Amino acid sequence: MAAADNSATAEQGGAKRERRMSLGGHLKELRKRLFIALIALVVGMIVSFIVTDWIIGFLIRPIEIVSENLGDDFTRLTYQDITGAFDMRLRISFAIGIVISAPVWLWQIWAFIMPGLKRREIYYTIGFLGAAIPLFFAGCAVALMVMPNVIRIMSEFVPQEAFASQIYEAKSYYDFVLKLVVIVGVAFVLPVFLVALNLAGIMRGRTILRGWRIAILVCLVFGMLASPPADMITMLVLAGILFVLYMTAGVVSLLFDRAKRKKNPELFVEY
Repeated sequence: MAAADNSATAEQGGAKRERRMSLGGHLKELRKRLFIALIALVVGMIVSFIVTDWIIGFLIRPIEIVSENLGDDFTRLTYQDITGAFDMRLRISFAIGIVISAPVWLWQIWAFIMPGLKRREIYYTIGFLGAAIPLFFAGCAVALMVMPNVIRIMSEFVPQEAFASQIYEAKSYYDFVLKLVVIVGVAFVLPVFLVALNLAGIMRGRTILRGWRIAILVCLVFGMLASPPADMITMLVLAGILFVLYMTAGVVSLLFDRAKRKKNPELFVEY
């Protein structure tokens, strides 16, 4: 019986070793995943290119608000070369295509990495993605909400007495909008990385909460950089949201530390 058990165990170990993928197999698997992700991106770009008019109308709404407030019919978006409008549609299609195809390429990355992860790490990764994706889109939404106020504040510096109009060059305008949206979206995800560091045992929740003074300073600096110097309200709103997210990450990390302390109290011995 013992010999039979040993032979069965050896067969199972051999089967596991046979299921291990070689370097060439990993490269083929990676190529397949990248190809599927690329197809999803192309499909997303085609779909977004079809609805580009609606997207452009949504993005230039702040300019229309500024024009209505100033009573200036010459406040508009301009293209300085022949292919400028087409190039901008491609830029917008690419950016929106990445968002639309996100479920597909995120799943391809996950499917490529998942076989090498333990069950607990898989749960952590699912929780990370489940928190990071909504927070990213929430940050993008906040950026779009404050965008009209940012443009309005900056337009107030245009001299009204002189014969002057606020004309926005399309490329620089869309770059400004997309960069601000992405930066604020990523900033909203940073507290999730703090929780990930806590789960990895690198940073404790108490340490995160003790750094609240530095967190306030960093949030205020980010709010100042992401908003016009004259717009104190937008700066304080962004800083306040980021600080609340930071403190939430600290509290969640503290709860995780309590759960880990019950299982492994020796890891939390203070020296």
